[in-house]
Amino acid sequence: MSSTSPVLTPQACIARTTAWADYALVDSGDGRKLERYGPYHVVRPEPQCLWRPRLEPGRWDDADAVFDPTDEDEAGHWRFKAQPRDTWPMKWDDVSFKARFTSFRHLAFFPEQAANWSWLQERAKARPGMRVLNLFGYTGVASLVCAAAGAAVTHVDASKRSVGWARENAELSGLANRPIRWLCEDARRYVQREARRGAQYDGIILDPPKYGRGPGGEVWRLFEDLPELMRLCAGLLSDKASFLLVNAYAARISGLALAHMLQDGLEGRSGRVDWGELALQEDGGGREIGLSFFARWTDTAP
Repeated sequence: MSSTSPVLTPQACIARTTAWADYALVDSGDGRKLERYGPYHVVRPEPQCLWRPRLEPGRWDDADAVFDPTDEDEAGHWRFKAQPRDTWPMKWDDVSFKARFTSFRHLAFFPEQAANWSWLQERAKARPGMRVLNLFGYTGVASLVCAAAGAAVTHVDASKRSVGWARENAELSGLANRPIRWLCEDARRYVQREARRGAQYDGIILDPPKYGRGPGGEVWRLFEDLPELMRLCAGLLSDKASFLLVNAYAARISGLALAHMLQDGLEGRSGRVDWGELALQEDGGGREIGLSFFARWTDTAP
């Protein structure tokens, strides 16, 4: 490694998400988790919960919605105690967004990402007006967190529906007039085009899926395609860039692997790379569920 390459922090970091007003991990165990999303209690599968639940079975049986999986790739169907609303408002700090029961067990956002939202908020507030690129931006909560903190954001996702939901969330948050570009694009093609244009960003967020398709049928495979995309993103960072965050939901990857990939792609820059795991903590403290791995470069020396 070059002497000016970022320094890896020597130990992993557990970035914990704890309960907030509109969300809580209420209990977990027996391969499931019981969560509160606003007014609804929800049971979803979570294979990592190899322990026993703390609460009585009646608390679980009284849930408003239960997701029954049909395979390991998140497909399945919901069972409802009574028909819930199609969408309902949620809030995290200054950002509002809609929760909804999707066909892939999620509720249109990932609560464990709140640990990353806090970190992004701090980076954006520290440098008002910074330009942020959010790739695979989904329903836009991270984009809105950055925009609310004063950043100009380019939000990219291959799903027209997800970009539409992100726009709705911007309206709900009162951020529709902030400098946010909403693009339904293949992330890799967009970054390639930006590189040819000589575009620059002060912060980049990468949260790619294991597998996906772009709007033009482009195929995305995490292990095959992420290193190249990360190197392209490194080339888009401005001289005054503040951060590059990469997050991955994949059992075969690790925070350390992501960290070394960042260090390799950012050779020639100083700063540091923190790495580790995002975790949800049960309300009241105690047990935690590790759900994704991350690495994040900052221009701050260790």
